[in-house]
Amino acid sequence: MTDKTKSNLAKAALVIATIIWGGSFVVLKNALGTMPPYFVLGVRSIIATVILSIVFWKRFRKIDRKYLWKGMIMGTLLFVAFAFQTHGLMGTTPGKNAFLTSVYCVLVPFFYWIFTRIRPDRYNVLAALLCIIGIGFVSLRGESISLGGPLIAQGDVLTLISGIFYALHIVAVAKFASGKDIILLTVIQFATYAVLATIMFLLLEKAPASIDFEGAMSLLYLGVFATAIALLLQNIGQKYTPASQAAVILSLEGGLGVGFSIVFYHEQMTARLFIGFVLIFASVLISETKLNVHPVAYFQNVYAKMIDKKASPK
Repeated sequence: MTDKTKSNLAKAALVIATIIWGGSFVVLKNALGTMPPYFVLGVRSIIATVILSIVFWKRFRKIDRKYLWKGMIMGTLLFVAFAFQTHGLMGTTPGKNAFLTSVYCVLVPFFYWIFTRIRPDRYNVLAALLCIIGIGFVSLRGESISLGGPLIAQGDVLTLISGIFYALHIVAVAKFASGKDIILLTVIQFATYAVLATIMFLLLEKAPASIDFEGAMSLLYLGVFATAIALLLQNIGQKYTPASQAAVILSLEGGLGVGFSIVFYHEQMTARLFIGFVLIFASVLISETKLNVHPVAYFQNVYAKMIDKKASPK
């Protein structure tokens, strides 16, 4: 197989993963109409954990305490992010949920400033400003000022909080993945996610009396396609695709989420929402393509530069 063929197949893998994730917002919204959130999260993560464990069972030979505690931290952050996003989706539309979640791309450089003392540059600052303005167009409700209601819907607030935890999750992945088997870490993080979701379900919810065919298909889609398969496609795609190109493809998830929401959820697109979506999408592109790599890879490079600085003579 030629390098060009590998590159084309890798890009196709990324596109398919992005399409799957874009459609998952509508599927998850419909699933939450008949099933409680932690039940959905638990089943989704258990399916993904079982599939990945079966496919990559040989990698468990490498497991040790470091893999366990690092994977558990990653899994905890991912679970909290998914929990806020899922609860947020219950109070907003799939399209808004998709775009507001994507703000994590803009937040990552600022979180890394805390851990590495490497300041965000002017592109990061510009992206953050555009993102804040875009969030205002998407979420602020002018009529609430005169009516005395909340300025931002609770679902939008919860979704934005999920973006914060997704950014922290990226920080953890970049910090912990260096020199480790990322697939093994991923399996451990999903197992942790599954345990936490199951605990929350047992403490706070009751199992649905019955699950219809549509609900069962939604759970299978979320567990098999939107989690296990999409993750594998992303890993394969990023391995053989220039990082800047991969970042652009992956950033289309928000736009696809809106498209699926308009077609299948009948979300109404207003001029204000369109402007907000465009600004948020532009902020993500500026934050990612300027760096020339996907956020995880970029901040792995940041740590490499820090090590080089420490090793170089003063």
